[in-house]
Amino acid sequence: MYQEEDYLMLSGLQHFAYCRRQWALIHIEQQWAENERTIDGQLFHAAAHDEKKIEKRGSLLITRGLHIKSSQLGMSGICDVVEFHKSEKGISLFSYEGLWEPYPIEYKKGLPKAHEADELQLCGQAICLEEMLLCQIPQGSLFYGENRRRKEVIFTPELRNRAFAMAKEMHDLWEKGYTPKVKFQKGCGACSLKEICVPKLGKSRSVSSYIETCLSGD
Repeated sequence: MYQEEDYLMLSGLQHFAYCRRQWALIHIEQQWAENERTIDGQLFHAAAHDEKKIEKRGSLLITRGLHIKSSQLGMSGICDVVEFHKSEKGISLFSYEGLWEPYPIEYKKGLPKAHEADELQLCGQAICLEEMLLCQIPQGSLFYGENRRRKEVIFTPELRNRAFAMAKEMHDLWEKGYTPKVKFQKGCGACSLKEICVPKLGKSRSVSSYIETCLSGD
């Protein structure tokens, strides 16, 4: 269990799963840079985070910008959208009759990705909601803006274990204040932090290594 003063940003799970160095630059070193992708992403999320907008459509309740946290993960953040579906297997909600099952939805601007960074972020949201609402959430969805479709995500034990393992690794790096190195990869060119990160320098030899080589005559 983590204390609230030690909580990290839940959205960092997505950054960390995609690139540990990117996460450290943003969350440990407090560095940030905008590009067209980040600005478009912020605009795309603006409507979803309208906390005053709550909709009720019969057996469906839609909330936006819900603040969440988990002492197990040591994280806090905001859900883009949480749907509550009326169900006998659900939980009670203040001011609403009946029982309701929570269903988190995370908005992403682009298309589904080959890696599972988005899925891990959504799973982290489910873990927070489960801890706060004392319930089980078996699944949720990622909504991708480019194709305007949902991708359902099942919160398997394996996905949950990876989320917890990453959360622990993030806390360990945070405590050390350490920014990991990274190897240049295809996705680096689209990253808004590429001028700060300079990933290609990771291929360069260190000064100490160069001096040792020269002294050894190799």
